[in-house]
Amino acid sequence: MTALTGFAAMYRDREKLPLRTRLLFTFGAVAALHIAAVVLSLLGSLSLQGLVAAQPLAFGLVITAYVAGIKHSYDWDHIAAIDNSTRKFVAQHKDPVSVGFAFSLGHSSVVILAGLLVVAGATLIGQFMEDGTAGNKVLGLIGSGVSGLFLLGMGLFNGSAFMRATQVYWSVKAGAAISAEDLEAKGFVARLLAKPLSKVERPRNIYVIGFLFGLGFDTATTIGLLVVTTTASIAGVSPLALMALPFAFAAAMTLCDSINGVAMMKMYNSAINDPQRKLGFNVVITGISAVSALFISVITLGGFVNAAFELEDPLTTWLGGIDLGDAGLFLVGLFLIAWAVSAWRARSLGARS
Repeated sequence: MTALTGFAAMYRDREKLPLRTRLLFTFGAVAALHIAAVVLSLLGSLSLQGLVAAQPLAFGLVITAYVAGIKHSYDWDHIAAIDNSTRKFVAQHKDPVSVGFAFSLGHSSVVILAGLLVVAGATLIGQFMEDGTAGNKVLGLIGSGVSGLFLLGMGLFNGSAFMRATQVYWSVKAGAAISAEDLEAKGFVARLLAKPLSKVERPRNIYVIGFLFGLGFDTATTIGLLVVTTTASIAGVSPLALMALPFAFAAAMTLCDSINGVAMMKMYNSAINDPQRKLGFNVVITGISAVSALFISVITLGGFVNAAFELEDPLTTWLGGIDLGDAGLFLVGLFLIAWAVSAWRARSLGARS
């Protein structure tokens, strides 16, 4: 009982724990999801000893689900949501090690819950998966509406920080001094968004955002995973092996999103904590974050309006049909290029001095 009490107290004060300890907890949770997927897969294979043909199918589906989780983690909306949220927390002088994990876990919760319902034989879930049904449309509108508005708010907030950093950049070029406070988002837009974004105070609040993002069932990998789960259940694959699928999907997605969140935290911390040497780097990555969030919010909200009002105009129809599943890799590439150029310039300046 004492150990549980101590653990609960440590959880409440986890933001005061050393950075390394919080990283250990975050990736320990990711490892637990991997272990759950492996255990469920092994237990499922034991129950399939009499069904030799079903064993390769079960293992193949688990691998497919894991790869789908990796691919899904690099959707542009994932990258933009995690990146912009991390930028906000770092600007508030926090070390948000679990932003990527919390967002991904919220998203994964929808997939795991849907998988449980499918395995349990709930026919209702099929109505939400089937394109064109009322349930599918309602969940899709919730997911796209929340994601669009959240990314719009974050994009405007970080856009304000980008404008501020740009002004400071030219001031420094003119010989002015600089402090970390000069890079914080200020002005009318920052004040306007202060109250709506005040609810997102800690990384764990991103869990709810991730859950609502996932309600739409509009991602091909998620729908494919659930369809495969249903098909495999008809083929005689055991329920334990079936539940390994959403857990494998969640394990892969949380791993990639957690790594992305930690990498962005390190990148933004280096820019904000060393403003004199990395002001240009701060301007570039903040600008990329803001533009990406605003870009995705316009596409998402355009699709939302098109679906909600059943419009047939060319603009919202085109926006609603855009697939940004692979574009997240392009966004990651932009950040890596910005980081590499910044590191090269810092090393060059250090060698000269």
